[in-house]
Amino acid sequence: MRISRVVTAAMAAWAMAAGAQAATVAVSADRLLDVASGKYLDKPLLVIVDGRIAAVEHQGDKVPAGAERVDLPGVTLLPGLIDMHVHLTSSPLYGGYNRLQFTDSFWPIIGASHARATLEAGFTTVRNVGSKNFDDVGLRQAIDAGYVIGPRIVTATYAIGSTGGHCDSTFFPPSMKQKGDAVIDSPDEGRKMVRQLHKYGAQVIKICATGGVFSHGDTPGAQQLTLEEIKAIVDEAHATGMRVAAHAHGASGIKAAILGGVDTIEHASLVDDEGIRLAIQHGSYFGMDIYNTDYTQAEGKKNGVLEENLQKDRDIGDIQRENFRKALKAGVKMIFSTDAGVYPHGTNARQFATMVRYGATPLQAIQTATLNAAAALDQAKDVGQATAGHYGDLVGVKGDPLADVTLLEHPVFVMKGGVVAKRTP
Repeated sequence: MRISRVVTAAMAAWAMAAGAQAATVAVSADRLLDVASGKYLDKPLLVIVDGRIAAVEHQGDKVPAGAERVDLPGVTLLPGLIDMHVHLTSSPLYGGYNRLQFTDSFWPIIGASHARATLEAGFTTVRNVGSKNFDDVGLRQAIDAGYVIGPRIVTATYAIGSTGGHCDSTFFPPSMKQKGDAVIDSPDEGRKMVRQLHKYGAQVIKICATGGVFSHGDTPGAQQLTLEEIKAIVDEAHATGMRVAAHAHGASGIKAAILGGVDTIEHASLVDDEGIRLAIQHGSYFGMDIYNTDYTQAEGKKNGVLEENLQKDRDIGDIQRENFRKALKAGVKMIFSTDAGVYPHGTNARQFATMVRYGATPLQAIQTATLNAAAALDQAKDVGQATAGHYGDLVGVKGDPLADVTLLEHPVFVMKGGVVAKRTP
């Protein structure tokens, strides 16, 4: 019996890895959450054909002949979740200089493990906003080709920054001659860098508009790209059909990014009232990673994070959370951005409870990782809802996530494109 189970599990894993997909799948459960209305559909039957939802029916309706049945008694279904800010080829276990013990090719290899953990956590789509050596592109290609199990990935490749800024290489002395691979210091250099990154696989552009927490020698609030540089990058990216995300902690950098046309503002830690007003006026999204401070402060020192970085994290953590509350109440559009890679992959859903603690309803929190994220990706026709025409991406939990959003931390079922990625009793 044990051999049979092992063989079955191995065959299922191989089918997933090889991109195998049943032509028609019929999924039934106790309830399906309509994330747009916040209402439940009781006893749903979702018919998925060639990876997309063809119809949402009711149990008892006719099931297409030959369909594979997936029956989930006691389970509440939601659309597959979306994390708009991850670093799949990074690990929080190796902070500061500890990561130098590994060769460059170590990171894309562990990225495959992180990708699977992320998918099994219910996140069927992610935006990878920063990776070296185009590792995120290779990981995306391996997943799409069926060699690796993982979510759909929107790739940013390198993050664009200024000399000496957060996205430069700042941990080494001059003798090491280290320089970031996407450093620019003028509008023209910014345009050229966008073209280069797009050439090698960028699907979204990430910029570092301000200093950061985990860089050396700068402050999170300091603006590091000029408005003119930001505008040039955004214009070039938008001309190629790409959207732009800005790492921006400080108030001036946030406002410059919004005025420069950036689509999503990541972190937004020190945003002021004018920045909130501009975000609403321009329709900008905020992706505020308000959970990961808990992990960094608890585990960062053990993992090698420098005291300088831990202190910066302490300095802005509570401010960021209160600004999340303020921006949400004011009506800023929010997306689910965790910065996974700063804390462990596969635990992305822990942020939902933090969002609720700082003012979001459970539905609002869920919408940041479904409707809002899909719109910010410009993929609302494909992901973010479980309705006809969307990918057959589903996550299932036992219980009512609108009453207890922490249920999303322990999904019992995950499906991507009509293929079961995880199912527990």
